[in-house]
Amino acid sequence: MTGLNLIKALKRKFHVKTDAAIAKHLGVSFPAIGLWKSRSNVTARQIASLVHKASFQSNVIRPVVEFFPIKRVETRQKAAFEVFAANDSSGPHPYRTGLKDELLKYHGVYVFFDSRGQAIYAGKARKQKLWKEINNAFNRERKEVQTIKRVGHPVRRVAYGKRERQIVSLEVALPELAAYFSAYHVPEAMINDLEAMLVRSFANDLLNVRMENFSD
Repeated sequence: MTGLNLIKALKRKFHVKTDAAIAKHLGVSFPAIGLWKSRSNVTARQIASLVHKASFQSNVIRPVVEFFPIKRVETRQKAAFEVFAANDSSGPHPYRTGLKDELLKYHGVYVFFDSRGQAIYAGKARKQKLWKEINNAFNRERKEVQTIKRVGHPVRRVAYGKRERQIVSLEVALPELAAYFSAYHVPEAMINDLEAMLVRSFANDLLNVRMENFSD
C-alpha cells in the first residue's frame, strides 16, 4: 500500500477532506501527513505506529464543566432560553464568561440532569460547538416523550371553586425539568460513539427520541 492510499482511506474513515483535518485526528503535524503521502510503500510496522499515536490522541476526553447549575435566561430576541447568562448586574461574570468561551470553542457531548442529579437528556455537539448545541437542545420540543402528570390550574384572577381538576399528562419543556448540565470536550472521531454509549446506558431514563447506534 502507498502512503497516499493510506491517507485517503483514513480521510474516508474519519469523514474529513483536508490534510490538516486528518493530521488533527491522528495527532501528527501537518508536514508529517505530506511525508506519509510521499511514501511509495507503507509497512505494517509504520501503520501500527500511526494507529498507536492516533489511539492515544483520540482517548483524551476532557470535562469542560460538570453539574453546572442551570439559571435560564431569555435570549435578546426573547424567542428562546439560554442555560445561563455570562453577565450579571455588575457586567461580565469572570467564571461564567470563561465557561461560555470554552463551550464556544469545542465539540463534544453533554448531559442534562434534573434537580435530583439524575440524567434526563444526552446529546452531541459534532457539527456545532457545545454552547450552540446545548442551547438548541435546551429549547427543542419533544412532544409525547417529554410529559409528566400535572393538573391544569387557572392562571387568570378567578375565584377558587370546588370543581375537581383532573390529573393528566402534560408536555413539559426541558427548561422546566433540567437543573444542571455537564459538557465534555471529545475528539471528533469519538463523539458519535460516546453519545451512543450514553444514550444506550440510560435508555429508560432519558428523554431522547432516538436510540443512537455505534458507528462502524
